Amino acid sequence: MGRSSSRADGRKLAVAAVALQDHITRSVPHLHNLTVSGSVGRTVCPAASTSSLRVQQHREAGRTLREEREYVLDPDPPPLTLAQRLGLVAAPARRLTVDEWTEAKSRSLQEGDSTQQCVICREEFRLQPQVLLSCSHVFHKACLKSFERFSGRKCCPMCRREQYETRVIHDGARFYREKCATRIQACWRGFAARKWYRNMRKLAPPNDPHLRRQFFEAKFQDLNDSLLRSCCSDVEQFLCDVDRSVAASRDVFRLFEQQRMSGQGMEMEEEEWLEAQEKAVQQDASDCPICLTPLQSSSAGLAAGRGVLLLSCSHLFHEPCLQAFERFCVEGSATCPLCRRHYTARPVQGANTYDFD
Repeated sequence: MGRSSSRADGRKLAVAAVALQDHITRSVPHLHNLTVSGSVGRTVCPAASTSSLRVQQHREAGRTLREEREYVLDPDPPPLTLAQRLGLVAAPARRLTVDEWTEAKSRSLQEGDSTQQCVICREEFRLQPQVLLSCSHVFHKACLKSFERFSGRKCCPMCRREQYETRVIHDGARFYREKCATRIQACWRGFAARKWYRNMRKLAPPNDPHLRRQFFEAKFQDLNDSLLRSCCSDVEQFLCDVDRSVAASRDVFRLFEQQRMSGQGMEMEEEEWLEAQEKAVQQDASDCPICLTPLQSSSAGLAAGRGVLLLSCSHLFHEPCLQAFERFCVEGSATCPLCRRHYTARPVQGANTYDFD
């Protein structure tokens, strides 16, 4: 009996030793790659690792293009070793169930962690990847990875809980989209309200007397501005139009005067000459309007060769002065220097005495 019990104990010790050795081999990463014979296993080819990384990146890109969904970020736990099954080593904690994740997320929503800033980088979550820990705390995915890398252990930055599980959520992105949509709607509604109010103020006068006066002043100013805009403001063009209109009017009057003179045969009746002489006597003109010297002179020498002409318009001029004026007229027939009418001239009898008899 003693031998059989000692053999059983030896077998148990041998099984326990093998189990512990297997557990240590699986727990230590660089020992897990060693084979049972002690030879080093095949290492992964760099090209193969690069290709697997590219495949993983393509999968992640395809996942982002699809509808956002929540998933556990931690890999599946390895199977239990023989030492863990025999109870020689403590088994790892079990994974959280869906109900437990739902409870953790509800606690996070009650605390409002997704609406606040990330406690690591002190920035809003916005559309950046967000992770939920099994302790219901929320962080940026990149911030949590950096914290784990620099701290050298897996510990929650808030509650210091170790060996937590992480789950990718999108509550921060959803809240940020709702916030942006609310801001856009508020901006648009404010713009529409301000536009309606400005249009209403243009149509309805205010009740305050001072504002009412300003309202009607602005209305009159708008009417004045619209009237000015409807008119042509080109001054040079306006003056050119005026010059053309005046020139056309002169042409019409000149043509009418020529027709009238041609109809009369450029001859006036004796009665008309008598009427013109009477007007000249009534005007009592003593000087020639061109040379501004007296029409009559007491000196016979001065009067010689300076006859006086009576025009059909009843104006008097020295004959040499009027002839010189006609020579200087380049455009058509000469007109009276005073009234600008076409005329016929007739010498005055007794120029020195103005005897029209």
